[in-house]
Order: sequence, then structure tokens, then C-alpha cells
Amino acid sequence: MILFGAVLFNLAILGYFKYYMFIADNINGIFRHTVVPLKSIILPIGISFYTFQVLSYVIDLYRDNIKVQKNLLDLALYISFFPQLIAGPIVKYKDVEKEIKSRKVDISLFASGVKRFTYGLGKKVILANSLALVVDTIYAKDIATLNSPILWLAAISYTLQIYFDFSGYSDMAIGLGRMFGFHFCENFNLPYISQSITEFWRRWHISLSTWFKEYLYIPLGGNRKGKIRTYINLIIVFFATGLWHGASYNFIVWGLYYGVFLIIEKAFFKKFLDNNKFKLLNHIYVLLIVIVGWVLFRADDLNQAFQIIKTMFSFNLNTIYINIPQIVNKRSIFILLLAIIVSGPAQMLLGKLKSTEKLKKIYENKLEFIFIGIILLLSISQLISSEYNPFIYFRF
Repeated sequence: MILFGAVLFNLAILGYFKYYMFIADNINGIFRHTVVPLKSIILPIGISFYTFQVLSYVIDLYRDNIKVQKNLLDLALYISFFPQLIAGPIVKYKDVEKEIKSRKVDISLFASGVKRFTYGLGKKVILANSLALVVDTIYAKDIATLNSPILWLAAISYTLQIYFDFSGYSDMAIGLGRMFGFHFCENFNLPYISQSITEFWRRWHISLSTWFKEYLYIPLGGNRKGKIRTYINLIIVFFATGLWHGASYNFIVWGLYYGVFLIIEKAFFKKFLDNNKFKLLNHIYVLLIVIVGWVLFRADDLNQAFQIIKTMFSFNLNTIYINIPQIVNKRSIFILLLAIIVSGPAQMLLGKLKSTEKLKKIYENKLEFIFIGIILLLSISQLISSEYNPFIYFRF
């Protein structure tokens, strides 16, 4: 009963702030007049992340996976630790339980944290922000006036933007954590090199995926109660995943969209992908599904999303009413190509080189300090010169 009360209390707070207006709009829409009063509710920043951390704490406590934290300040430290408070990764108490009381901070760990933070800052400021300008400029126009190539450019740019925005923030949070002696879990592992949607979700937003697996999918029965029950559990989990991201039908459809593809893979298609000798086709399949998925995620509403997808696949080359040089110039093309290369292909190539360890040692011993300095200077100069600095996952 205590567990039920704690879970209900935390979900009620999340539900009020995040979903009240969504529920009210839908109920009022059904009855065609105001049945549920509308309110001006300001969403507390990062509420989805720290609510899930609190839930994992009380559930693990119920399962006897952890010991109760009797010091209120130490518990507050876990829930509200500033590096990952507002955009993750979602840290489970059992992963930092020992470090809250006894952690070691030395110069090597601090230096490692600085490096990781700087790489994340570069991802965010140099790559994600530059890509965001292209995406926002295109989607600000009337979609009916745009053609297929320009919408494909927006969709690909957003695919890269959201990865570098969110993984960049995660890198900064992990780096700051190290500076204070905390070891946070990895949140991304090159998701765009995946060869199946199943693999993609093992590499994308890892802390959220594992949270839903441990606290929803497995308690529902996981894959232990037959195929049909497994498919139902997957749909429930990805419905919840979509809803977690926001109070909008876009996010719900986006979550169900992935749930359907995971069911298809689990039913038969994953075997085909595993046995397929032409692995490039697997990558193309995954990227196509992911890019279309991000259109659903980014669009203002479902009508706009379907309009964008329809135009993308109509291969319409008609004249567009947009200032092309404003968004397609030498700098934006360079940033786009650089983002594509460092989102996975470069790491895959380096991994295949026999001398990778030797190159890594040369880089870390002689070149990394200079490279990090350049990234830091470029990031700071861009932050100073531009007021445009959106964080996508602050919305959640």
C-alpha cells in the first residue's frame, strides 16, 4: 500500500503538470463545451526525469534492491543533483548509492570529466545549434509551399540535431558528474549505426529504455507469457514511452510507431536482418524508419506530420517559396556533412583499423589537449555571438 501510494502520488504530480491541459482539451472537445476548466500551468523543468528517479527509488526499495536512505539531504542530493536534473540521464539510486556517501575525486577523474563535458558542449553548441537553425527555418514556413528535397533536408537535419543535442547534454552531465566523483550510466551508444530498430532502442536514450524495461516491461510479464502477451507488453511500453515525452498525439503515435516495428521484428523480420549479408540495407532500413519517426516527433501536430511525410515521399520538385541561400550555404553543408560523419561512420571506420589503439594513444597523449581547446574556444565564441541556444529535451 505504501508503494502504491508513493507511485500514485508521484504520477499524480507529473500528470497534473504535464497532462492536465491535454486531458482537459480532449474532454472538452468530446462534449463541445468546457466541462473541465482550463488552467495556465507552467511545466516544472525536468519533471519527467526526476519523477522517474523517485519512482525507481521507491520501487527498488520495495524490492529490497537498496537500503532506505534515512538522511533527507542525501536523498535530496540523489533526486536533485544538478548535472542531470533537467535532461537526464535517468540515474537509478542503486547506481550511485555508494558514491553519495563515499566517493573519490582525483585529478585524473576530474580531467576525464572536463574532457567529456567539452565534447558534449561541442556537440550541442557547434553541431546541434547549427542544425537547429536549418530545421526551424524550414518548418517555420507553410509546408504546402515546400518540396520533397527541402523537407528531406529538414528531416535529416533534425535527426542529427536531436541526437547531438541530447547526447551532448548527456555527455555534459556525465562529465560534470565525474568532476564531483559520480559515475553516471551512458545514455547513447552511436544509435544511428544500428542494424535493426531493436538495436536502435538499445543504443538510444539507454537510461529511459532500461527504466521502462525494469519497471514496466518485466513486471508486465516481459516475453515470458507467450508471443501475444509479449506484443501487448511492447505496445504498452512504447505507448508509455511516447506519452512520457509529451502530452500530444504526436508523441503517442511516435511511440506506437516504434512499438509496431519492434513487434514486426520480434515476429519475423529480425531473423531476416540478422541473416542478411548486405548489412548496408539494414542501415538504410533503420535510418529510414528513424528519420520518418523524427518527423512525427518534431511536427506541431499530426496533420502537419502527415503532410510533411506525404510530400517527402511524393518526390515533388516544384518551385519552393523559401530563401535557399539562407539555409543551404557552405557553412550549413559543412556542418551537416561533419554531423553525419561523427554520428557513427567515423567511429565505425576507426574501430575497424588494426592500429586503432596505437592511434588512440597518440591522440590522447599529444593531440587531444589541443583538440579540446579548439572545441571549447569555438563553443564559447558561438555562445557569445548567438542568442539561439535551444535544448530540445528541456521540454520533457
